[in-house]
Amino acid sequence: MALAFTSSTAIHTSLSSSSYEQPKVSQLGNFQLLDQPQIPLKALNFSQRRCLVKPLNAEPKRNESIVPSAATIAAPLPEVEEKVEAEDYEKLAKELENASPLEIMDKALEKFGNDIAIAFSGAEDVALIEYAHLTGRPFRVFSLDTGRLNPETYQLFDAVEKHYGIRIEYMFPDAVEVQALVRSKGLFSFYEDGHQECCRVRKVRPLRRALKGLRAWITGQRKDQSPGTRSEIPAVQVDPIFEGLDGGIGSLVKWNPVANVDGKDVWNFLRVMNVPVNSLHSKGYVSIGCEPCTRPVLPGQHEREGRWWWEDAKAKECGLHKGNIKDESVNGNGNSAVQANGSANVADIFDTKDIVTLSRPGIENLLKLEDRREPWLVVLYAPWCRFCQAMEGSYVELAEKLGGCGVKVGKFRADGEQKTFAQQELQLGSFPTILFFPKHSSQPIKYPSEKRDVDSLMAFVNALR
Repeated sequence: MALAFTSSTAIHTSLSSSSYEQPKVSQLGNFQLLDQPQIPLKALNFSQRRCLVKPLNAEPKRNESIVPSAATIAAPLPEVEEKVEAEDYEKLAKELENASPLEIMDKALEKFGNDIAIAFSGAEDVALIEYAHLTGRPFRVFSLDTGRLNPETYQLFDAVEKHYGIRIEYMFPDAVEVQALVRSKGLFSFYEDGHQECCRVRKVRPLRRALKGLRAWITGQRKDQSPGTRSEIPAVQVDPIFEGLDGGIGSLVKWNPVANVDGKDVWNFLRVMNVPVNSLHSKGYVSIGCEPCTRPVLPGQHEREGRWWWEDAKAKECGLHKGNIKDESVNGNGNSAVQANGSANVADIFDTKDIVTLSRPGIENLLKLEDRREPWLVVLYAPWCRFCQAMEGSYVELAEKLGGCGVKVGKFRADGEQKTFAQQELQLGSFPTILFFPKHSSQPIKYPSEKRDVDSLMAFVNALR
């Protein structure tokens, strides 16, 4: 946030001196222009001059659809064009393979200005804030307050704000959704059925709201954090999961400045720079998340063993970085085994009680009906398709919202042996294809947009039902 000065010609301050002349009036058409007297700054006392400067951390009017600006350096924000020029980020990632975190951070802030923000988790992500501070450029910081963080994490938030003179912008989960989850499943359901649902409500959806107001974001992911999910993350990439300000796949860029840095080197940097750190680190905690899902690790254990310790070690992502998860192939080389018929040996997606799984006979019957009891929304998908994976969160959330509203939500796996049928009978052009089956019509209506966020999909459904 830049310092803003108000021109002295716009000041209407009554001074004790009576020697000021009356403003001259100029005639311009039917309007009169007042020529205000020029008041030199030195003629104003200290309190009057101080009023000309807006507070450094004065917050703008909040908008829930974006992360409010939290510039942290008293320097003017660079002018950013409305549209960022198309760039080959795979090529840029290769160019930055050997770059330092400071160089990567500087490149990110230079390129996106006020349209990028640092995601701060309250752990060693403080290194990102220090690197941003060292660039001398304005930067923004936001964090997700799940409501279940450790007290030590909240204390770190406060210490970081005071140390850097900034205001972290917090995103909170929807109270109604949290209430419904806790009332229906209790406070600790994730120990029994996995952490994904709780993380989706408390973390993923608030993050999605935050990122919809940005064109890029900065994370503290490192390759050595989780060999099962983060070993291939680049310094910069097009985000495979979330959408940015312009909407649609490819509208958000994700920067990982410390991707190639060892954890011990990050800690050496934090010690040398003498920055605030979470006091839990001194108690054996390395990777820190929500209090019920985080515990200290023993000497020799990997840092991610302290997160969701009751689950498979190769799937320890909360949903914020779900695009990191890769499925093992049959021969164990780490690549998806795509079979000759076009299907793949991967885990299914859109797997929730609110979404009906349709078989080939089921989708055929839906096509034949001319007078349905209720309308249907169906996604034609392939679980290995990254675009289908990217819209999973939105589609699951949409299904929850439509539950009890008289609209059935379904999925039909349309790859492999079903692909030809889907192309000929279901208007399949590419994955995913979304169809709406009206209540009193046999002809399904194809969703025409590549914007697959909840609001856009809901608008499509509401316009047709």
